[in-house]
Amino acid sequence: MSSIAVPTLAPPRRAWLTDLPVLLVAVVWGSSYLAAKGITTTQTVIAVLVLRFAVVLPVLVIAGRRRLRALSAAQWRGAGLLGLVLSGIFLVETYGVVHTSATNAGLIISLTMIFTPLAEAAVTRVRPTGTFLAAAGLSVAGVVLLTQGGGFTSPSGGDLLMLAAALARTLHVLLMARIKSVRSADSLSLTTVQLGSAVAVFAMLAAMPGTGESPWSVAAGFGVREWSGLLFLSVFCTLFAFFVQMWSVRRTSPSRVSLLLGTEPLWAAAVGIAIGGERLGVPGVAGALLVLAGTAWGRRSADAATP
Repeated sequence: MSSIAVPTLAPPRRAWLTDLPVLLVAVVWGSSYLAAKGITTTQTVIAVLVLRFAVVLPVLVIAGRRRLRALSAAQWRGAGLLGLVLSGIFLVETYGVVHTSATNAGLIISLTMIFTPLAEAAVTRVRPTGTFLAAAGLSVAGVVLLTQGGGFTSPSGGDLLMLAAALARTLHVLLMARIKSVRSADSLSLTTVQLGSAVAVFAMLAAMPGTGESPWSVAAGFGVREWSGLLFLSVFCTLFAFFVQMWSVRRTSPSRVSLLLGTEPLWAAAVGIAIGGERLGVPGVAGALLVLAGTAWGRRSADAATP
């Protein structure tokens, strides 16, 4: 997101009014894995992605049309490149969700919080602290346990795809920080161009033979349940989440927002178990707790090491 010189912090007694919408974003993001799993198959992944983002893109374009015109050519190119990476993230992530449990998906993707500081340390050649490395090891051990049966899905291609998605998310974050042209870009415009680039990629893939069903046939075959799931992903997991982040970061600290959004894997597990009927076994419970503990510990360690 674009930097903000002087954020206006919410009064302490009303902090919960700011925290609640951010927490709701974490809840809907955690729910998104089960929602995507419920309306997507291997043959409809690309079609669902076209529909999901085509629904929200016009709203973003209309809302930010003036700011879009103010972007420089370099900013368009930088945002377009980020959009290509973003399209890869959503493709890998959605195929991964189809082939693993919603619980596994939400917990494995949370490793992004560990991978990003490690990748940044490799790029800047600044050695991470021993505390952070210990937290990273704890998270990796948790993923190993998480994917070893006992009620969770056994190690699968879906788990590996979610791991690849976490790595791709890490690349996306690093590129956002290192592409100079996008650092000063408006948040709404940057997001709109990225989603537009991603939709263009999905549309081109959908037009190619052998890539699954077309968006039109999938849309025609959707019933009330499928359209409800798609609109949930489009309206709540995309539009609502984006605008709440923009709104909240101006009223509270980025660290507080990050802490609340960091509860996403917890909600993914809760929704997968309570609504999706995914069962817990002893290794899975231990693995989930280790992932949650490791990512939370690692995030605090990384924040403490930031000057």
